[in-house]
Amino acid sequence: MGLFKLLKQDIDVVFDQDPAARTYLEVTLTYSGLHAIWAHRLAHAFFKRKFFFIARFISQVSRFITGIEIHPGAKIGRRFFIDHGMGVVIGETCEIGDNVTIFQGVTLGGTGKEKGKRHPTIKDNALVATGAKVLGSITIGESSKVGAGSVVLHDVPDHSTVVGIPGRIVIQNGERVRKDLDHHKLPDPVSEKLKAMQTEIERLQTELDELKGVHKGDD
Repeated sequence: MGLFKLLKQDIDVVFDQDPAARTYLEVTLTYSGLHAIWAHRLAHAFFKRKFFFIARFISQVSRFITGIEIHPGAKIGRRFFIDHGMGVVIGETCEIGDNVTIFQGVTLGGTGKEKGKRHPTIKDNALVATGAKVLGSITIGESSKVGAGSVVLHDVPDHSTVVGIPGRIVIQNGERVRKDLDHHKLPDPVSEKLKAMQTEIERLQTELDELKGVHKGDD
């Protein structure tokens, strides 16, 4: 594919995904997500040719300007869209397919100092919502969605929706897996733990009251 055709696709996807986009001039000059993607395409070209310093320098300048950090080693497909984008981090061994959308605050990162493939693979048509963390050498399946604020540590099958901390599949192939969990109501493990502790305290208090009653009866 020619360079200019690829760049035009990067612009066109903004109009497809963002109703606030008005003109080509506005999108080209003001969309930081688009600037970060273009800078990455340049940095990645140098990275593949083993000009590692130049590649990293371009990525760091882009990070300073856009607030989006994409390692030059990451592989990104066509029509990739970063909405707003501030705080996005994409690791070195990430592989992102075509027609993928991510939002601000998303991290596609690793889980430690392991070597080799240590960052996620995001397949075609996937969406990763605001603030989600996808960590490790895992795969987010084709046309799958990661809910806002989720932390995903395991593979997500194709055509699935995952939410929560840790991420749990709630919809797969169009069918709800857990009927008691809406996409926008993410599980709160701290709240659930506090409720469990409160229940245990109440049980112990009941037993203590019963024991006190027994002792009073003996008197």
